[in-house]
Amino acid sequence: MFVGTGRFRLYAAVAAGSFRRFATYRIATVAGVFTNTVFGVILTYTYIALWDEKPGLGGYDQAQALTYVWLGQALLTTVAVMGGGFEDELMARIRTGDVAIDLYRPADLQAWWLAGDLGRAVFQLLARGVAPMAFGGLCFQLALPGDVLTWLAATVAVLLGVVVSFALRFLVALSAFWLLDGAGVAQIAWLASLFFSGMLLPLNVFPGALGEIARALPWSALIQVPADVFLGKHRGADLLATYAFQAGWAVVLLTAGRLLQAVATRRVVVQGG
Repeated sequence: MFVGTGRFRLYAAVAAGSFRRFATYRIATVAGVFTNTVFGVILTYTYIALWDEKPGLGGYDQAQALTYVWLGQALLTTVAVMGGGFEDELMARIRTGDVAIDLYRPADLQAWWLAGDLGRAVFQLLARGVAPMAFGGLCFQLALPGDVLTWLAATVAVLLGVVVSFALRFLVALSAFWLLDGAGVAQIAWLASLFFSGMLLPLNVFPGALGEIARALPWSALIQVPADVFLGKHRGADLLATYAFQAGWAVVLLTAGRLLQAVATRRVVVQGG
């Protein structure tokens, strides 16, 4: 279904409002940049020691491995690997019953929160992504792309990763319709995302079947796939197949979220009021 002009403007306004909302937290943003940079340095020296011991591990040379580190720090909050996006707010609204108000809006619930999350992601990429990446490039030898097309290709992969991340977190948030407190599900999802996204270690270094399974799961679309596109590992038909992998998971998860939303909204439970 095509989105009408009026509806498109509504979602664009939601995204812009979300961007401005996160932009007001200046101290938190500066603290986040500092934290990402410190962890980037720690991981960098860990990777240096590991790649000195095993050169070419996972198909990366040392410069590519260090680039992977800093790109991961740049994307950590952009794709919300550790959560911290809309899901806590949505779960709270489900617990209190305020989600009933959301359902009366002249907008689709899923699309409304997706628009807001896209605005958040753009802000986090610009505010908490650029600075750590620039620091890493200045202090360490990174394998940065030398052509504009690779940067553009990586941007598309990041955008698709954000949508996959949203779809996963939307499913987590909807669990509050049945559990009332979805904190446990959110914690499990956070751990799965941290491990299977490639945030801690590239999934390419995982051995045997574990590596194949990890790369086939949707979380790999968050960090591993955009990083490999950025590093030029996917080109031509392979790049299109990579996009298809991300888009496929996005469609499957968004559809699952829509179906679960349809079931959940028929049994809104109000806790405490």
